[in-house]
Amino acid sequence: MSDLSAFMRFARSFQPGEMIFSEYEPGDSFYLIQSGRVRITKIVGDLEKNIDILQPPEIFGEMAILEGAPRSATAIAVDLVKVLEFNRANFELLMMGNPQIALRLLKLFAKRIYDQKRRFMILKLEDPQAKIADVFLMLDETQASGGGEASIGDGREFKVTVDDVAHWAGMSIGEVQTILGHFSNQRRVELYQDRVIVKNIMDFQRFVNSKRKKT
Repeated sequence: MSDLSAFMRFARSFQPGEMIFSEYEPGDSFYLIQSGRVRITKIVGDLEKNIDILQPPEIFGEMAILEGAPRSATAIAVDLVKVLEFNRANFELLMMGNPQIALRLLKLFAKRIYDQKRRFMILKLEDPQAKIADVFLMLDETQASGGGEASIGDGREFKVTVDDVAHWAGMSIGEVQTILGHFSNQRRVELYQDRVIVKNIMDFQRFVNSKRKKT
């Protein structure tokens, strides 16, 4: 997105640990990350859950532009973060002056909305085993067209680590290791350092659906 150099007057910086915006507050702008990482958190029940760690050239806060809704999550700078801040007025300038970039941003908006809703579905599950199974269902849904996993029948190979699964499930690495070990003993998964093989993705689908109905 080097064409965005014309919009450098909209650049802002945030120090490590600085809150960029808070959940539930009004919002009228979104951000395109130029450098650094941004942690996205959300209150689920009485707990604050980590939803995502975003890096360049990802965007966040876009619901303020799309819906004019209050912030649905909190954004905090992990490192020194540099962003381009767009509100409705300068986003319209971007749309008119850089249609190719605008189209790419709109596609990112659509994907981001889907990803947020899908990850929130995982966090809403009360059963820890179902959360982890649902992570693999999410990966199967979102990566099938992108070559991120290999499939043989109902089996799937995912190039993810225990840390990755813990991040998406909003759980500790220790909890995830224990549950994946349990799944391995049941011969539902095979564990490797840099990948996980799910033997029968439909088995996970049935398991998660049963837990979601109870929820």
